[in-house]
Amino acid sequence: MLEHIWYKRSLLTWILWPLSCLFALIVKARRRRFISQPQRRYRSPIAVIIVGNISVGGNGKTPVVLALCEFLKAKGYHPGVVSRGYGGNAEGALEVTPQTSAALSGDEPLLIRLRSQCPVVVCSNRPQAARLLIEQYPQCDVIIADDGMQHYPLERDVEICVVDAARQFGNGFCLPAGPLREPLSRLQSVDRIISNGGCLKNYSSDLMSLTPTQWRRVSDGKIVDQSLTPKDGIAFAGIGHPERFYQTLQNLGITLNGYIDVGDHGRLSDAQITQYQNQQLLMTEKDALKYQNKAGEHWYYLCVNAKLPDDFYQFILQRLESFYATR
Repeated sequence: MLEHIWYKRSLLTWILWPLSCLFALIVKARRRRFISQPQRRYRSPIAVIIVGNISVGGNGKTPVVLALCEFLKAKGYHPGVVSRGYGGNAEGALEVTPQTSAALSGDEPLLIRLRSQCPVVVCSNRPQAARLLIEQYPQCDVIIADDGMQHYPLERDVEICVVDAARQFGNGFCLPAGPLREPLSRLQSVDRIISNGGCLKNYSSDLMSLTPTQWRRVSDGKIVDQSLTPKDGIAFAGIGHPERFYQTLQNLGITLNGYIDVGDHGRLSDAQITQYQNQQLLMTEKDALKYQNKAGEHWYYLCVNAKLPDDFYQFILQRLESFYATR
């Protein structure tokens, strides 16, 4: 794993730097090629909002997607979501239902489907996912593309880049010497930058905070009575930046007796499930989807909601109104 060098500059960073320069040239050329050849891009008949990031790892895209779904529904829109379905093993385009397994769809798309009650389609080919979504749900009038910033075959009307304020852009280099999927110059072309958990250096952004709402039991999803909310436990997070979850638990006054970090989208092994079966395990909502049928009696997950400024939402409304005014 190279991640340990992505947030500093060491000898290995400079050894890999030429490869990073080559990577940056390739991704910039690829973007220019799609921009200069509109016939290679799918133009959806309904508005498309991209929620993506410029760096590898968890940045907070899923809470943004959920917040947008909730807001747009409240304003009378009928949003749908398309996603790559990272971590799932579905072949071709798949409509995600409440009965779909996380192993098939990926954990984040299933979480979005369950929480938002909006239609969700996963496919590595985003235009194919968008076509199926529109075909199956003709009332859908906004597509939210989860993690689609670098998927240029899908034309977009709004681009939102989510950044983790704690890690920001690491050492500033592209892969493999740094965590960036595209050079920082790419941020000049996005419509909004959302900063998750703090302000960014040198970039104007919309500040997002994640608010814990309730604890639920992993086995059945039932809300935990306030008098029984966890006071201690072992923290488990299969997300890109688990330290943020650990800090949230500590901010809630919870004593952590240990940590289980399996990497982004990682899973507990069968041996670990047996090992922790009778212990109090505290996890994210995304992780909980994988263990409903294997959870111990004292396994709980924390629900969180994203809070975004009114100005951000007003921008989204204005862009959608402008899009449909020309149709």
